[in-house]
Amino acid sequence: MFIPLYDNNPLVHVNRPYVNYALIAVNVVVYALTGGFGEEFLQQAAFSLGLVPSVVNDFKELPPEYILIPENASYVSYAFLHSDLLHLGGNMLFLWVFGDNIEDAAGHVKYLVFYLLCAAGAGFAHTLVDPYSDVPLIGASGAIAGIVGAYLMLHPRVRVWVLILGRIPVPISAAIILGLWIAYQVYNFVNSYFVVSHVSWSAHIGGFLIGALLITVFRRRGVPLFDRGLAVANAEPPGQDIRQ
Repeated sequence: MFIPLYDNNPLVHVNRPYVNYALIAVNVVVYALTGGFGEEFLQQAAFSLGLVPSVVNDFKELPPEYILIPENASYVSYAFLHSDLLHLGGNMLFLWVFGDNIEDAAGHVKYLVFYLLCAAGAGFAHTLVDPYSDVPLIGASGAIAGIVGAYLMLHPRVRVWVLILGRIPVPISAAIILGLWIAYQVYNFVNSYFVVSHVSWSAHIGGFLIGALLITVFRRRGVPLFDRGLAVANAEPPGQDIRQ
């Protein structure tokens, strides 16, 4: 649909988004340790660490050789597994572009808690919609959707540079580009009842809603919603130097 590049949204409260960097690093390392050993190893990791709705809903049990963690821990662990480099790269790009400003708004520790709760909430939404599924859910998309929801609540007027059609860089307000993103998720969620999909659109929508709600509580005191009091510099036309 589109590829985010960077946003015209400097950090105010933190010098470096260390937690965001760490989350990206952990995702990359986990992929190297799972996907790097071949499809068979990744499949075993997906059942051992991924979120299997039929298992967490106690309809079925994993074979003993697949049990590595308590089943409820998979509501978080699944978000650190990815099927391939494209899956990983797409999620980490969104996290890189949008996650730092959520960490800035919430603070390091609360941002980590926020991210993990978004992952868990997205996973829970998936298990509600497809409770009997034996297919493991993996990927950070649900947690990233929470980041998107929080960003829309905080910075709808900030310009985001995106690649349209994979080649045309265009600055567009976050409200428009991320609003289109969530509309795309809703469309595909409805369409999934008619066409088989290997993407959990319900996890994306669940994560988005959880993120939008949580940021109202997790933001620092004094951090406004909806870009109230946005400085003129944040609405500058393209062509000026932008941090990030």
